[in-house]
Amino acid sequence: MDNFEEPPFAVSEKFTPYSQTVIGKPEIKNYTQKGSELTVVINDPVTPYTFPNGSFQTIRDIFQHDLEYKLYYWKDQSSGKKDATTKSHTFEVSVESTKNYCFYARGIVPSRRENRNGQDSTMSCTSVGRSIFDEYGAEVFIIIAVIAIAIITLAIVLPVILCKRKKARAPREKEPLNVA
Repeated sequence: MDNFEEPPFAVSEKFTPYSQTVIGKPEIKNYTQKGSELTVVINDPVTPYTFPNGSFQTIRDIFQHDLEYKLYYWKDQSSGKKDATTKSHTFEVSVESTKNYCFYARGIVPSRRENRNGQDSTMSCTSVGRSIFDEYGAEVFIIIAVIAIAIITLAIVLPVILCKRKKARAPREKEPLNVA
């Protein structure tokens, strides 16, 4: 009988980083909302591939000018999303200056046939000075106003009613009791 051993390696398809690399989550480095402009700066995700000096390559090092980022943004507490695309690390989008916005970014390689979209970054939100109406809504304040008006009305009406009852009893108490 043949003593057949399986080789310690197997033949696989050639790996092509350009078309097979999974685009990881970009990192939102920082963001600011000044007036009606939202600025978001993104860091490229790193890959497991290294340069000859041992430092890790980023997605930008592999895809260079083919890499784009798409920013999805929306008003806080809203579901209508807008998007913007850039080939750089920085987004500058026009927003309403008094509203807070939430957003996330995604790397995209439009020239690819498959795996065009990367993973989504973590979501971040701006915190422009929120008014108390934005925080709780007008309905809460209407309810509080109705309760306050009811308490004030009760505080005025109750003493008036008690005072009238006391005055109505006072004349009867002065009448002599009929003794038989």
